Amino acid sequence: MNGSVIAAFGWLIIANVAAMFPSKRSHWPTAYVLIALGVPLLIWVFVQNGIWLTLLLLAMGMSVLRWPVYYLWRWVQKLRGKAQS
Repeated sequence: MNGSVIAAFGWLIIANVAAMFPSKRSHWPTAYVLIALGVPLLIWVFVQNGIWLTLLLLAMGMSVLRWPVYYLWRWVQKLRGKAQS
């Protein structure tokens, strides 16, 4: 295993631990930090390991950060609905 994969699994562990703690602000500040760290990490994994491992890690990250993905999906659908009208 190379450094990018170890860092990605470390990110996944930190994300899961952060999700376990209760928060009054619904975890959004933590999600922003995890997204800001996760995107360059995925690029690093892609450069060193290729698309398939990157897609697997992306799916794993999306399972942890499912609400930002859900809201992004709703926003895109809303934009598509306005563009078609």
